[in-house]
Amino acid sequence: MMNKSELIDLIDRLRQEPTETEWFEFKVNNEEPQAIGEYISSLANSASMHDQEYGYLVFGVKDKTHEVVGTEFKPRKKKIGNQELENWLITQLQPSMDFKIFEFDYSGKPIVLFRIEPATNTPISFKGIEYIRVGSYKKKLADHPEKARKIWIKKPAVDWSAQICESASLDDLDPRAVARARDEYKKKYPDKAVEVDSWDDVTFLNKAKITIKGKITRTAILLLGKEESEHFISPSVAKISWILKNDQNVEKDYEHFAPPFLLNTDVLFSKIRNLKYRYLQENTLFPTEITQYEPYVIREALHNCIAHQDYELRGRINVIELSDELLFTNLGKFIPESVETVIEQDAPAEHYRNHFLANAMVNLKMIDTQGGGIKKMFMMQRSRFFPLPEYDLSEPERVKVKIYGKILDKNYTQILIAKTDLDLKTVICLDKVQKKKRLNEQEYKFIKPKKLVEGRYPNLFVAAHIAAVTGDKTSYIRNRAFDDAHYKEMILSFIKQYGAASRKDIDNLLLDKLSDALDEQQKKNKVRNLIYAMANRDKTIVNKGSSVKSKWVLAGNTI
Repeated sequence: MMNKSELIDLIDRLRQEPTETEWFEFKVNNEEPQAIGEYISSLANSASMHDQEYGYLVFGVKDKTHEVVGTEFKPRKKKIGNQELENWLITQLQPSMDFKIFEFDYSGKPIVLFRIEPATNTPISFKGIEYIRVGSYKKKLADHPEKARKIWIKKPAVDWSAQICESASLDDLDPRAVARARDEYKKKYPDKAVEVDSWDDVTFLNKAKITIKGKITRTAILLLGKEESEHFISPSVAKISWILKNDQNVEKDYEHFAPPFLLNTDVLFSKIRNLKYRYLQENTLFPTEITQYEPYVIREALHNCIAHQDYELRGRINVIELSDELLFTNLGKFIPESVETVIEQDAPAEHYRNHFLANAMVNLKMIDTQGGGIKKMFMMQRSRFFPLPEYDLSEPERVKVKIYGKILDKNYTQILIAKTDLDLKTVICLDKVQKKKRLNEQEYKFIKPKKLVEGRYPNLFVAAHIAAVTGDKTSYIRNRAFDDAHYKEMILSFIKQYGAASRKDIDNLLLDKLSDALDEQQKKNKVRNLIYAMANRDKTIVNKGSSVKSKWVLAGNTI
């Protein structure tokens, strides 16, 4: 704990710093809790990036002049509902981090100092959003990815999974799991099989990088520990929940699994109903039947959840089973920039949340060589002509992976059968189209020259010649857009026959004939634009109604 003399010296040093220093902030009386939380996040991340021992938020000093003026802010008396400010801030900051609040006088003027630990293993977020300082301004870290990368590079993660459980011993490991670990290690390294049999348990566990110099790590507890050994990693949680739901999302059954994960993931796998799925036999290339899920894909998704879970967030891993889908969720930010980046680079990532754990899981054949498993999952789904795995990264501290056990779009499936030479990047784009997900501009520019999709961006669908291959010409006709001249001629023909047309008449005439790739609002906008073009550019119709109720007639008609 700092004494008053040390606190005053610290304030003097900070006042000598430039006004745009990114790892501290001077305020006078702005005590709004939301702003304080955002500043703690930004200063923790900036202190990490600048290799500072701490970040500082100081109340009672002017920001521009660094003049000490004192503050009226009393953090110990500040409450949010019934909760004290400090406790409230702690609950909103993730992952868990430390800060201290000091209240003291500087030359008779009250000062409040927040001393903030720098981020160490991941950027600090407040209410799910990470902040950073840019000059003297607080910004969202997501808008400055180059700064996020510097945090990871400058501050390698303190590997949670490599920490020693001081009071644990070999007796806290499940003998069945240790025996299974030996078998899997020999499968991974068959040339060492004879040598492995000569090792005692301590030697084997050290060689497999599960323990460190005979000491039990958190990794050892997760993978090989007895069920009752979970308390060694408290307050972290080692639980995987399997939940079975019906089509109405109502829970029908569940079971929770504790360590040893090396054994119990097999038990969980056996709970999943991997039923037979029959293809429609419209093409001789279709298999008669296939299981809904490739076992490798299930195990890889589940084991990835174990390897990349942020155990400091104290939550469970979930496997939710629906009739035709599996949803895997784990806590913690997805560290790579995107799934597409992982697949395209096809190489191990530069850093991992649980490097020691992931390495042990590779040695026990639970996951592929680090970085290759995700791409293999995509390739397997593609080879089965099923939708690709779907990663949902919309939540800042949660990763969701959906595995489909059925065909979504027959056209997509038949394209993969007919065009086996498509590269994976192209298949990923087509998969997004079949799922009606928006392609970004780069993806659209990539796939457009291949003439595999048509439609007005971003509303895309399978192109005509592909529809012909798949035999689904009807769907193509419903999705394609006719030339604007076709729709204009329909409007003119209606007016010629009936003398005039209201906007409602024109809507009734055209809306159900426009492309199904457009939603209802886009269809209405399309009709409005057609009418505007005919009246103002083509000069073929005029409005003879009121501003409230339109009445369109042919140009030159005196009706």
